[in-house]
Amino acid sequence: MIALLQRVSHAKVVVDGATIGAIEAGLLVLLCAEKGDSEKEADALLSKLLGYRVFGDEAGKMNRSVTDINGGLLIVPQFTLAADTKSGTRPSFTPAASPQDGLRLFEHVVRQARARHPVVETGQFGADMKVSLTNDGPVTFWLQVHPK
Repeated sequence: MIALLQRVSHAKVVVDGATIGAIEAGLLVLLCAEKGDSEKEADALLSKLLGYRVFGDEAGKMNRSVTDINGGLLIVPQFTLAADTKSGTRPSFTPAASPQDGLRLFEHVVRQARARHPVVETGQFGADMKVSLTNDGPVTFWLQVHPK
């Protein structure tokens, strides 16, 4: 599983002209399942991103997580994070999970996130989404959990 975390002051997802998910301060999480991933990797990645300390404390050090600040979480499916870009000028998506597995794991992460965090919004799996954000910092991190 892959998550690209972006600390944001606000972010939103629009599908067909309608806003379907929006948050104020928090994390925009672009989420991708790879072949071989399961709920085990999804749970590990969610735990890591909920506890990842990317928000400043009183001294300005990154010592607080999205959970600590009660920030928003906007989870957006993005299979292109699994692209193989090692050769040529066109990415290959063979490392990505099948659409069925990707949807299942995306929905699992969203369910688990909503059970563990008060503010969870989402994008729409398989939709043509317009994602806008103001990256705060900018602060961006790549998290990845591999199957054991």
